Amino acid sequence: MKQILPLLDRSSGKPLYEQLYKYLKRAVQRGELQDGEKLPSLRSLSASLSVSITTVEQAYAQLIVEGYAESRPQSGYYVTRGVFPAASDVTAPDADGQAGDPETGSTGASARTDLQLGPADLPVPAPPYAYDLACFDFAKWKKCYNSVLNDWPQQLLFESDPRGEESLRHEISRYVFASRGVRCDKDRIVIAAGTQQITALICSLLQRRGISNVSVEQPGYLPVRSIFRDRGFRMTPVGVTSDGIRIEKLPVNLPSAVYVNPSNQFPTGAIMPASRRYALLDWAAANGSYIIEDDYDSELRYFGRPVPALQGLDEHDRVFYLGSFSSTLFPSARISYMVVPQHLSEPLSEIVREHSQSCSKAEQLALALFMERGYYRKGINRLRRMYAAKLNAVIRVLEGHPGLDVINTWSGISLLLRIQPEECSSPLFDTARSGETGDLAAALCAAARDAGVELIPVTDIESAPDGILLNLYYTRVPLADIEKTMQALLRAWQIA
Repeated sequence: MKQILPLLDRSSGKPLYEQLYKYLKRAVQRGELQDGEKLPSLRSLSASLSVSITTVEQAYAQLIVEGYAESRPQSGYYVTRGVFPAASDVTAPDADGQAGDPETGSTGASARTDLQLGPADLPVPAPPYAYDLACFDFAKWKKCYNSVLNDWPQQLLFESDPRGEESLRHEISRYVFASRGVRCDKDRIVIAAGTQQITALICSLLQRRGISNVSVEQPGYLPVRSIFRDRGFRMTPVGVTSDGIRIEKLPVNLPSAVYVNPSNQFPTGAIMPASRRYALLDWAAANGSYIIEDDYDSELRYFGRPVPALQGLDEHDRVFYLGSFSSTLFPSARISYMVVPQHLSEPLSEIVREHSQSCSKAEQLALALFMERGYYRKGINRLRRMYAAKLNAVIRVLEGHPGLDVINTWSGISLLLRIQPEECSSPLFDTARSGETGDLAAALCAAARDAGVELIPVTDIESAPDGILLNLYYTRVPLADIEKTMQALLRAWQIA
């Protein structure tokens, strides 16, 4: 095993795990670390470099994601075999220092560049902090994925169940009951690639029952609205208060549906109290209507216990329950699910039989193992601790500045900032108000993007006081970089 001694610059501002990962990646690319060579253990490398085990683990995790390394159970970490061709496959350098291919005349450097092209070379979404690798344990995910490939490869030779893999639906039914109080069995669950595809299935079910009107929260999740609109539904925007959707504005004596986020309304973070939940359920029962409960990131609550799901209170079988793994695994997994009312289970079966399953079967089976082995629940607990620390760090920096209010709901992956321009003395606000830079909200978001922070304007909140509301996705910033990033935001807005 070779000694690994990178020069880590602790004053550069770049995360140590990123410096270590890049050093190891270059060592593999240059052949300094050979195919199949064992890497130092997490503990030994962290001790020799005087860094935390987490730093080494994050660096190894990125190497695994990009295919440069692999984790072998009960053995350790190794350089992946076959990343680059053997040295004998490349001829000696020519006069210009490049290895030539006698068959094609091309240089070895050109060929090797093609072979090196990987995820790290692809364009990274702006802003700089589009992700935080510490938010997910890719090593454990890879263990589960490898188990599928090694132990159940025959399963991958057949198409997936149109409803989704039975093992995953079973694990979801157990999880949502234990964590959210949702009452169901696996036969009432369907899996699809994202909430929009789930919504399309709901549209088919509602239309078969003669329902063509849907009420939606204002403001709310726009992609879902697009699905309803494209399917020909009449949509009624209904305002949101601090207690959630205004139930008294919902249609009466008209069978319809309402799409709500009762546990963490997007984007306001409003939480519907118990009394209002029962009132919404009574509305649905009295009017022959349905409630579409999108519980997209309700597990991520950082104060007290998560609020139980609306579906668990339903005694009239009127609630569609929607969940997603995008915020708790990684967004590209594209695995969402729905629990349908009991009396719609068979009609749903008829609809899904007409479609192919849209989620990767291998990822479904890997996720079923990930949940069965307890990795998912441990990951949720870890995310809560990490995101709570990030949230506290954001609040410490941003609170107390005139004209800038932090609206904190202690949940989700974002928080609201309210800007009151008349109280801010920043030249940026004066310039924007004069019309020279266009819309003030757009100017603030553009300045934030340059500072490495993603903000999205929020409009049409019925009970909001005067000011500009912006949604801040703080969870994407590594914890170690939160303070300096928020300081950079304040400087970009010239209010630091």
